[in-house]
Parts: sequence; C-alpha cells; structure tokens
Amino acid sequence: DKEGRQGGSCAPLPLPPPPPSTPAPFYARADSRRSRRFRVSFSRAARVRARAAAATMAASGSGAATKAPTAAAAPAVDLTKHPSGIVPKLQNLVATVNMDCKLDLHKIALTARNAEYNPKRFSAVILRIHEPKTTALIFHSGKMVVTGAKSEADARTSAKKYARIVQKLGFKVNFKDFKIQNIVGSCDVKFPIRLEGISLSHSHFSNYEPELFPGLIYRMRSPKIVLLIFVSGKVVLTGAKSRKEIYTAFEAIYPVLNEFRKMPA
Repeated sequence: DKEGRQGGSCAPLPLPPPPPSTPAPFYARADSRRSRRFRVSFSRAARVRARAAAATMAASGSGAATKAPTAAAAPAVDLTKHPSGIVPKLQNLVATVNMDCKLDLHKIALTARNAEYNPKRFSAVILRIHEPKTTALIFHSGKMVVTGAKSEADARTSAKKYARIVQKLGFKVNFKDFKIQNIVGSCDVKFPIRLEGISLSHSHFSNYEPELFPGLIYRMRSPKIVLLIFVSGKVVLTGAKSRKEIYTAFEAIYPVLNEFRKMPA
C-alpha cells in the first residue's frame, strides 16, 4: 500500500480484446439470399406490369384498341338454291349393292377383321370400317347394305372397300347395281313452332299425337319425303333418294313452319 501511494495513481487495467465476429448461421444467410431474390423478382415483375399498363394506356389513348380474335365466318348460303337461308345437313345415307356371287358367311366372319355374325339373331355378317365410318350388312345372296355414310361419295367409297374385303377372301365379287336407297337430313329453323296449328291446317298430310311421339309427322307427296317436325324448331327429313329431294322438301315446308311460328308471349 505504501508503494502504491508513493507511486501515484494506479494505471488503468487493459480492456479485453473484442470477441471475434462469428459468421451468421447458414439458415440466416439462406434467408437473406432468398429475401434479396424475392425483392429482385418482385421489383422486376412490378416493372413489367408498369410497362404493360403504360402500353395499354398509350394504345387506348391513340385509338388503337386491340381486337379480340373472331371465329371463322360460316360459308355463305346460295339463296338461289336455298331461299330460306338454311341448308339441311345430311346425317345418314343407306345404299345397296349387289356383289353378284354367293357368299359363305361363316368364312367371312372367321377371317375378316371387325366382323360380327350371329345367325340366330340376324342372317347377315356385320362389317365396319373407320374411314369413311360406316357399317355394312352382307347377306348370303351377295347383296350388301351400307349405312352411316354422310355423303353419296362416302357411301360409294365404303361399298367398294367392303366388296374388296370380301374379294380378298377368295370370292368372285362383281360390283354392280349400286344405289342410294334412303337419305336422312336434319336442320334447325331457330324458332319454336305451333304443331297443333300445322296439324289442324294440314290434316291430310300430318299426324300429331304428343302422347305417343313429341313430333309432328308430315308426309309430303312431292317429293315423297317424311318430315319429323318438333316444337323446338328441329326438323328431320327422311325417305329421300337424292340430296336434291332433301333440299326441295325443306324449301317447300319452310313457309308452313314460318306461318305457324310460335310468337313470344
């Protein structure tokens, strides 16, 4: 103590060195990088949206509004052939052909592809092809019925393909007497129809019993076509031998349908 008092005031003790800085844990560094990336991507998206908004405002200000894409326009209807402006669509054609030879249906059923044959239920082999998508009924006599075609050309092409299938199985096929037997067409007049009025006004040609069938059956004499007319405006035409008969029958019935158009209440 005496030496301390003689030596004057005590010297200050040295401060301990600061602890070395420890690096941030890995998850903290990862969070920091993720937040920086988020800020960068967020600011980039904000700039993109700002540019898009500016471009839209400039376009609207200059009157250069963008147009929405429109569907392809339907082909124009030839009013000289279809005064109603409606063209019935062919839904099914039935054609017959004679292959002019006797056929072994069991052999055809066993060797032809996509063949069905159950003689207890039906006395014909049923064949199908995908292009054109049709069905053929082939009988022992060599007669064939082709159904499901959408045009006369498809019906003839299908009949020739079926005849070729049978010919490849060893039968002496002779393609002859091809004929369209029935054409079914349909259309929609786009307005409701008063079937009761047609039934009363055209009683000699029409039959309407809604308890048995919802449509009116109209039997046209020239051309000889049967029409099924529904209150919704749908029309089915059947019994035609040619496309022209379908078109002629519809143009003949259209004024009647327009006369008995159901007006909104």
